[in-house]
Amino acid sequence: MPQDTHILETQLIALAKTRYPLHMPGHKRRVDPAPGLPAAWDFTEVPGADDLHDADGILADAMARTAALWGAARTFYLVNGATCGLLAGIRALAPAGSTVIAARNCHKSVFHALELGDLHARWVMPRPDEAFGIHGSVAPADLANALDTCPEARCVILTSPTYEGVLSDIAAIAGLCHARRVPLLVDEAHGAHYLPMAARYGWQGGALAAGADVVIQSPHKTLPSLTQTALLHLGGVYGPGLADRIARQLEIFETSSPSYPLMASLDGCTGLLAAHGEQWFAAWAGRLDRFDRAVAGLSRLRVFCHGADVLARHPACFARDPGKILLDGSGAGLTGARLADALRDRGFELEIVCGDLVLAMTSPCDADDALDRLAHALQEIDAAASAAPGQTVSHPAPPPPGEAVCTIARALAQPAVPCPLAEAEGRVAAEFVWAYPPGVPLIVPGERITPMVLEACRSLTDRGTALRHTGGSDRDRILVLEGGDGTAVL
Repeated sequence: MPQDTHILETQLIALAKTRYPLHMPGHKRRVDPAPGLPAAWDFTEVPGADDLHDADGILADAMARTAALWGAARTFYLVNGATCGLLAGIRALAPAGSTVIAARNCHKSVFHALELGDLHARWVMPRPDEAFGIHGSVAPADLANALDTCPEARCVILTSPTYEGVLSDIAAIAGLCHARRVPLLVDEAHGAHYLPMAARYGWQGGALAAGADVVIQSPHKTLPSLTQTALLHLGGVYGPGLADRIARQLEIFETSSPSYPLMASLDGCTGLLAAHGEQWFAAWAGRLDRFDRAVAGLSRLRVFCHGADVLARHPACFARDPGKILLDGSGAGLTGARLADALRDRGFELEIVCGDLVLAMTSPCDADDALDRLAHALQEIDAAASAAPGQTVSHPAPPPPGEAVCTIARALAQPAVPCPLAEAEGRVAAEFVWAYPPGVPLIVPGERITPMVLEACRSLTDRGTALRHTGGSDRDRILVLEGGDGTAVL
């Protein structure tokens, strides 16, 4: 493999050979904490190694290489994951106590940013995909209405692609935002592979190319980079001082001792894509095309927008990411958990199990025969199910939120009491409840609990999906605000 695909790593190795370290880290580049770890070039911020929070040397050069490949005006390396980028980006765009417009299917990190800033949220509900019971796209018309009815909003926050691979029309939405001088932040954690070279092979609709102002990505999800690495990109149109405000917030939310192996993996990912990306994306598209043909004849299992299931059957979805394989086992009489077990027995571990659905994530780094083997496994499971009576299963759409009685921050500061879920209707939540992954909250502190939300929770748990309660309550109880209906907190 050419050495110039790992420029930062090469620079660190050369620097390690010139001086004895009378500084951190304590392994002194002599004792490996575990076999295979790159302690020999694990640095701290010393002359020659640069400083991530004030970069003007080898780290600045690495981030510039990444920005050029992705087409960003500026790129920040993140070693605390996309979570760190979302917290910093939202804090930089929305002052404490202000209002933001956000899609309701955002990751929990966005809700944590709202909590920390005591922000008011004007929610936009993605259109529901009734066939699979998932969130579809955010419609530009719905976003335009939110902008018209909430002119005080300091930014718009969307997720595209979603965990399931659904994309929104970011170009149209960015145009609406910029016409009103409202910045657009896109959580593209699951779309780091949406860079210019990928568009020629089917991955179109990336947020940077579409005009978003702040884009946060997780290369470790779909590209060759280590877990916990992420990127924060600035688009070509961003307000004066935004880069400085984001840098300031990254000093708060990101470690002051960033991992050089993690940063080197981001630069290495950049180098590998620059050298091999065209070949990788072409091969990835070819593997997915073969998978589509192989699963077209499934009779009981369904694959979202693959095989016989085409995008035209999903009017709530503007576009989809072909690299995500979302499977529905209900037609074969299988919950998501049972379908995942069947695939595990055939040698596959899935990314997520939620209700009747399971998600397989692919990448340009998959083995050439991996999706062929997955298709064969699905054919086996489908054939075994075809002998049984057919199943008719409905997939209710994700429920809309209840009335927001107060902000998340204010709800979490109020006295709370545990309440049986069966008696929680009409009460005001004092904790988050979500399925993780994907980490999209079903119940949010400060919101009134509705029958539809309770039914969604019951449906998921009945199908074997574990829900997480952040307040420490169990699946049958939830923390709610004291004072009955919660009006006292106003």
